[in-house]
Amino acid sequence: MELTNQPISVSKPTVAIAGAGGYVGRWFIYHFRHKYNIIALSRKEVKDNPYPEVTWKQVELYSISNTTQVLNGVDVAIYLVHSMNASTRLNQGSFEDTDLLLADNFSRAAHLNKVKQIIYLGGLLPKETGESLSRHLRSRLEVEQTLGSRSAKLTAIRASIIVGPGGSSFDMIKNLVTNLPVLMCPQWTESLTQPISLRDTLDIIDTCVGNENVFGKAIEIGNPEVISYRKMLELTAVQLGKKRLVFSVPVFSLGLSKLWVGFFGESPPQLVSPLVESLKHTLTVSEELKFQEKHIDYLTYTESVRAALDSDIELKTPSFYPLDKVKNTVRSIQRMANTHGDTATWVAQRYNIWLPSFFKFWINGEMLESGEIVFYLLWTKKPMLQLTMIPDRSEESRQLFYISGGWLVKRFDHGWLEFRGVLDNKYIISAIHEFVPRLPWLIYVNTQAKIHLWVMNRFRKYLKNRVN
Repeated sequence: MELTNQPISVSKPTVAIAGAGGYVGRWFIYHFRHKYNIIALSRKEVKDNPYPEVTWKQVELYSISNTTQVLNGVDVAIYLVHSMNASTRLNQGSFEDTDLLLADNFSRAAHLNKVKQIIYLGGLLPKETGESLSRHLRSRLEVEQTLGSRSAKLTAIRASIIVGPGGSSFDMIKNLVTNLPVLMCPQWTESLTQPISLRDTLDIIDTCVGNENVFGKAIEIGNPEVISYRKMLELTAVQLGKKRLVFSVPVFSLGLSKLWVGFFGESPPQLVSPLVESLKHTLTVSEELKFQEKHIDYLTYTESVRAALDSDIELKTPSFYPLDKVKNTVRSIQRMANTHGDTATWVAQRYNIWLPSFFKFWINGEMLESGEIVFYLLWTKKPMLQLTMIPDRSEESRQLFYISGGWLVKRFDHGWLEFRGVLDNKYIISAIHEFVPRLPWLIYVNTQAKIHLWVMNRFRKYLKNRVN
């Protein structure tokens, strides 16, 4: 659904924002809604739009076709999506694999619409050579590489903590200082970084929109002041007018750190866990990658905190209708190393052969003249699972099948299975989307769901270890 009271102007660039309802997205809309024709993308349908000059579109980023539809006519796309919460009741898959699939969807949709540029706001990377990245930072880099893998030119903006009103990372720091009179900090709080104000971040993003000088480039941003996370806690306490004793101790394990930050920082686990894992690194701006398109009089950390605390801007946000979910849907995403360089077409075909072979005393499979693939239990003639390939939405790097029948399936018009190559075919992703099982839910999650993960793990090993 689109909510707008005026036609899109041809004189201004059209900018789509994926993750428009988040922290940076909402502030970008507030400051630049008159400069650009903004299309704000959200999973939920907008009920009340406070800015009629902004067009809101409902999108399901797990769907390539839906994402392609909403990017029609877009010049620049800003990608602010990180570890989306599942839209299904059961989601089997890591946040890395989920983010990788979503980024690949977005890249494909941008390519099909001839989007000129994708701007991605990711994280600073450690400079130490040979240091293994945390899961969170490795995922950010994979998303960056995937978004830039097709025709849309990528501008990757890498930032540390963004300090501004309503920012989740800054709120976590503020809550720690507010809730604890004594902050006995884990050793990782001595790590160095370069935080940046929300004001300066938005200025940099705006400068990059449509700027061919930054096409195909990674830019690292931060104010010139290099400080530790412990120092940030101390400076925040001063600005809050709180007398706090802050010191570091070496006894906190990573798991204990997550509990400590999550509880006293009043932050959800999906934010705290990847953040704490990443903070073991020194995250500073590389001289050769720092932003140089214009001079910016950067706010210091203290000035950024003061601006965040003193902000009197009433940031209007839209209201949304509740998400219309199909009851008891399942999404399952698995990544498989593609050591032999196989195409998604080959992997999909081999899976349909391998599955009956692996369960040779239990399952039989056949391809019907209609092109449908059907699996049976050996002692029955009623299809257990039926897949219908969709040729016009499949290609060598992606094979798509509708889940169109079988006694394991409750709805035949809803779910789909896909195999696709990602990161220049380095991996194959197998994913089931919006599957609605026929079994009662508790029985399903403790039987069929676990069996599916086990089977896909065995298929992953087969692909890795096969001889030919």
